[in-house]
Amino acid sequence: MNRIITLLMSLFALSAMAQTPKNLGADISLLPRYEEYSTPYYTSSGSKISDVLTYLRDDVKMNSVRVRLFVNPTNANKDGVFQDLAYVTKFGKRIKDAGMQFMLDIHYSDSWADPDNQNIPSSWYKGSLSSSNPSDAALVDSMYSYTKRTLEHLNANGATPDFVQIGNEVSFGMLWRTSSDRCYSNSSSSVWKRFTNLLSSASKAVREVTPKAKIILHVERVGNTYDTPEKFYTTMKNNGVDYDIIGLSYYPFWHNNLTNLSSSLSTLEKTFPNKEIQIVETACYYQYYDGSSYGWSVTPEGQKAFLDDLITTLNKHSHVTGLYYWCAEENGSGGASWNANKIVINTWLNRGLWDNSTHKALPGLMSLLKFNGDHTMDISSPSVSSNENIYNLQGIKLSAVPEKGIYIKGGKKYVGK
Repeated sequence: MNRIITLLMSLFALSAMAQTPKNLGADISLLPRYEEYSTPYYTSSGSKISDVLTYLRDDVKMNSVRVRLFVNPTNANKDGVFQDLAYVTKFGKRIKDAGMQFMLDIHYSDSWADPDNQNIPSSWYKGSLSSSNPSDAALVDSMYSYTKRTLEHLNANGATPDFVQIGNEVSFGMLWRTSSDRCYSNSSSSVWKRFTNLLSSASKAVREVTPKAKIILHVERVGNTYDTPEKFYTTMKNNGVDYDIIGLSYYPFWHNNLTNLSSSLSTLEKTFPNKEIQIVETACYYQYYDGSSYGWSVTPEGQKAFLDDLITTLNKHSHVTGLYYWCAEENGSGGASWNANKIVINTWLNRGLWDNSTHKALPGLMSLLKFNGDHTMDISSPSVSSNENIYNLQGIKLSAVPEKGIYIKGGKKYVGK
């Protein structure tokens, strides 16, 4: 009986996800600064794009935009780090006014937060960092109060986010005072509990201030065989962390091949049947990189081929409801060629979807359109003679394969023709 109930719950969750529009978007946090410095953007054919945001909405069919937020980026002195609350509020309102959804990516740091860097904002403590300064209690309070103030400000200024990432690539924890705060598979339960308490305080603020927003927990271990996302999200579940969406980074040059990605996704779908999964960061080089180790040529055509293959893989997984390309807006150094004082980024990443030299859109940009195509996992009908049970999207067992409509068999969606 318990197995039947679990199966039906999974089917109901699958049904809800099947009816939920998928989010196609990009992290384009640099865009307003590129525009401020009059950096030109062109289509692949060379036509001037007057408004990149509406071009992505209308021509690439993006319905969502991700923007990163730093606590006080003036302390960072890092390339591309300038997205403070005023900047994000203005851009967030523009996104919402364009009728798109807004994903807020809170870094909880003055600079980049990622698997190697989860530094406490300088304004959150006094004196020198130590294993007890700032205290766990103080950090929990700071997480809550900062998240609450930020969301209240965004609400008041027409920039209410639809998604809130409470941390960026927090695979090994966050707000590290010393190395002992880092969370590994063999770390003590108290170290993990410290981390999950921080997340829970941020979640509490999100639920109070923006109750309609979905909360994302973001890691970057997908595709790897160690410190797997399954273990991470199981720990989150066991510690009662409140969230809605499993957020993943997938970069082919860091996170193994698409077969491994698909395997990781299948495991997550099976283990957490009620959670959506979104690829909140992906990108691929198109020039100036040794790509021999990851299977696609480092050319514009290779970048497009990667996106085609990635989307084919993602569209086989019904729980995957979002795809965001990271730094799609990269477009050279900004105003460097005509005003050396107006530089957006000093170092080219060569992973964006516009050519850094010609400022023309790369062919991979239009590959993104395929993500919002057919959402079914398999459009062929299974054999009628199979002994596997068949269900409709309401979880009701069917006596035969329907001639028309979507149904579930063997954990997969099919379309009756």
